[in-house]
Amino acid sequence: MPIAAELSPFRFFDLKVTRTRRLGPSFVRITFAGTATANGNGLQDFAAGGRDQSLSLFLPHPGQDAPVVPVDAGDLSAVLGAYRALPEDVRAVMRSYTVREQRADAGEVDIDFAVHEDGGPACRWALAAEPGHKVMVLGPAVADNTSVRCRPPEDTDWVLIWADETALPAAAAILEWLPAGKKAKVWLEVPRSGDRLPLRTDADADITWLVREENAPSAVEAVTAAGLPGGVPYAWIAGGSGSVRALRRHLVNDREFDRRRVTFVGYWKCGVSEDGLREEPAEEAEQ
Repeated sequence: MPIAAELSPFRFFDLKVTRTRRLGPSFVRITFAGTATANGNGLQDFAAGGRDQSLSLFLPHPGQDAPVVPVDAGDLSAVLGAYRALPEDVRAVMRSYTVREQRADAGEVDIDFAVHEDGGPACRWALAAEPGHKVMVLGPAVADNTSVRCRPPEDTDWVLIWADETALPAAAAILEWLPAGKKAKVWLEVPRSGDRLPLRTDADADITWLVREENAPSAVEAVTAAGLPGGVPYAWIAGGSGSVRALRRHLVNDREFDRRRVTFVGYWKCGVSEDGLREEPAEEAEQ
């Protein structure tokens, strides 16, 4: 999620881990509850919009009791400026994640973490997380916010979804959100056989798991070989930026999708940390 002062529907929330659960070889689900603060930033004011709702998660460094984010610096712009001015080994580790589920009645939020060998600081934190561990998020205070990217136009006849493991939580939430009977062609790429997770949906969804340890085809190979429904499509594709760009190019140039009906999000880039991605200039839309 890009962070900027104009994102007024967003605010800081203090959260704590209540429980963790291993979903598969590559996934850990962490459930958070709110922590009341002097500013009243309890989870009761958190308002996720569902689908691919994203937030910025601030994590402590090893040895820190809580993430260091100078929330008393002023407005959002001032807070973020003060945060960036802190030494890297002091300021909280900031990463973008999807809200997998919010249960407002229970005062809980789930975030699913893709974990792997030699993972970065967020991966290491998730694997070591225990009840009581503290984090902070910059998250939605209104459900209709700019960090919900999946927005099929009203005239959409069917939906195409591709996601790798980093975007699987968002894809799963989108499938739950799709209306009953809506046609969907879905490809989900994961590292290992045990990463096939149970998915809930009322949509008429044709779901294909692309498992890398089973030598599954690439995103473009799988979609290129597929027959697609007739009618007006909408596509949501997210994950590694290389696969996302190649698949978008195929849909727009070869399948003749209207580029305005293709939502594409690069969640990561090979050899570049998320901090590095935030510093890179935004890529121009392909022609």
